[in-house]
Amino acid sequence: MNKIKHPKRIKNIRNYLSEKKLDGIIISNEENRFYFSGLRSSAGFLFITMNDLYLFTDFRYTELASSEAPGWNIQKITSRLGWLPEIIKKLRVSNVGFESEFITVNTFNLIKDTINSSDVEVTLIPTTDIVLTLRAVKDEEEIKLITKAIEIGDKAFEYTEKNIEIGMTEKEVAWIFEKSVREQNAESISFDTIVASGKNAARPHHATGDSKIEANSTIIIDCGAKYNGYCSDLTRTIVIGDAEEKIKNIYDIVHMAQLSAIDLVKVGMTGEECDSIARKIISEAGYGDFFGHSLGHGIGLDVHENPNVGPRSKYIIQNNMPFTVEPGIYLQGWGGVRIEDIVIIIDNKTQVISKAKKINL
Repeated sequence: MNKIKHPKRIKNIRNYLSEKKLDGIIISNEENRFYFSGLRSSAGFLFITMNDLYLFTDFRYTELASSEAPGWNIQKITSRLGWLPEIIKKLRVSNVGFESEFITVNTFNLIKDTINSSDVEVTLIPTTDIVLTLRAVKDEEEIKLITKAIEIGDKAFEYTEKNIEIGMTEKEVAWIFEKSVREQNAESISFDTIVASGKNAARPHHATGDSKIEANSTIIIDCGAKYNGYCSDLTRTIVIGDAEEKIKNIYDIVHMAQLSAIDLVKVGMTGEECDSIARKIISEAGYGDFFGHSLGHGIGLDVHENPNVGPRSKYIIQNNMPFTVEPGIYLQGWGGVRIEDIVIIIDNKTQVISKAKKINL
């Protein structure tokens, strides 16, 4: 049998099975299936035991799976869950985990009904956050792919920033970025591009629309690229024209908060402790009530994943765990400022992977 693509990832999930005394686990989440098998598909399941690796998918992906998921026992399915009692019986498993956070109530009931109508006996055990926890720490290949996605996003942003003109709509600005991402051979943007101009910049997750770019006001651009499945995430605040003193002052506060968090974060800190570094600076400047979101989040196959870097996060920062640092201040009726970079700690040294320039107000 051909060697599997990601033996260390399989070893990690099998260590979990052993620790939790599970005979196997059903992996249903699309990104988690890709993470373990190497096959990107919109449908299917993985069934992992201590000795076996099964990939169940429909006819659309069976041929692709033979090349993209070497080492897996690939099974074509004709019904959504008809394979489940058969594999349970074949492998003689008794305790099987499933990803409870990704299975709907309807699907869970369907699983139970499928089991109950068969002649097999098995205990289904919910698991929560296990694969997302494993995914938080990236291997060398993942770090390279994230770095490439960041490079593409950085270049696309800088190209966009150079080509913004007064009177353009937010949608037109977003399209400049998105077109540049595609032209650099990325597979897609990693999320809907946010262009929030003027008063719209007071909304952290503004829906990019038809508002026109105006001179001398803040424009928040939150953007990212996806490369070979991995995401980037970047935010810059820019001004076309002359920035008033209030903009300069708030920008400096946000920038100082970001640089301080990056400089002081270290392995072993909780997400809460990292968040508090930036939040203290913004609060002491009198804007604590206007920084309403977490300082950051992990990034990888999903644009938001572990670790959470927020005011109540007990998640422990580790080496090889990329995450964003993105403080912001948002004033209703005026605008806002957010600055975001992706950082990673490698061998206990913090590195900023994002390279897109920041404005000098």
